[in-house]
Amino acid sequence: MKPTVFIQANDRQLLGAKISAHSYKRSSRRPDSFDVKIMRVQDFPRLMQPGQSILRGGHVRPWDPDDLQSFTPLRFAPPSLMNFEGRALVTDPDCFGVGDVADLLERDMRGKAIMAVARPGHNKQADYIATSVMLLDNAKLQHWNFDNDLADLFGHRFDYVDWIELKREDRSTVGFLEPHWNDFDRLTKDTGILHTTKRRTQPWKTGLPVDYTLRKRGPFDFLRRWANRHYVSHPDPKQEALVYSVLADLVDEGSVTREELKSEMAANHVRHDSLQLVERYRGWSLGDALA
Repeated sequence: MKPTVFIQANDRQLLGAKISAHSYKRSSRRPDSFDVKIMRVQDFPRLMQPGQSILRGGHVRPWDPDDLQSFTPLRFAPPSLMNFEGRALVTDPDCFGVGDVADLLERDMRGKAIMAVARPGHNKQADYIATSVMLLDNAKLQHWNFDNDLADLFGHRFDYVDWIELKREDRSTVGFLEPHWNDFDRLTKDTGILHTTKRRTQPWKTGLPVDYTLRKRGPFDFLRRWANRHYVSHPDPKQEALVYSVLADLVDEGSVTREELKSEMAANHVRHDSLQLVERYRGWSLGDALA
């Protein structure tokens, strides 16, 4: 079984996932050495059932199948999907290959079941681990039975936060990737995987109405919500260029048709000038931009 990159997605993030999938192949010297698969939340019926709730941060909260990030539990599906064999790399749909993930998939994991980037201080936690990119040795994760875990999640038998932050795992089985394999909003010649984590500046959304939930932050929260009601331009134009140069490849090869792209634009899943940006960044080279 080939090592496999799994990308989580739902319909609202599907185009981003397709761009992500192509980026891993495009950036590899050995693209045939691994597979890439998109996991759509719509293909997992338990995640789509209405009227469910989860325990999150100690509080019971409703589960919204249409939430922008409803795909997040799929981070824990690959071992079951690969019958607990081989290696998997699981990423969010806003992650893009810049370095060669073939090297990452074949690296020495030093006996660890999971490898991810440490992010100390994030969410005010000294030991925070970013599970948005994880390298998995599936044979060592046979306790990750995804169907059972979903039943326990919706049965309030564990807290969603503990799951997402790997607090249910034996920390001795977790190793750490170099930060460039989950490079948060930073694109350099050393970046392995670019992760556009700042949702309001995601480069394929500029100008669209914000479609994610803004957390309440005080008595004048309505002013913050009014001021942040649209996505804004990404501060690094290279990241916009990277995304749209990959999309241009997909359009040229027919994997994404112009009609599909127009449909995504009409649904506000992607910015309305995307066709023009495809033309602008066709053939764009990151190497030239960083030279």
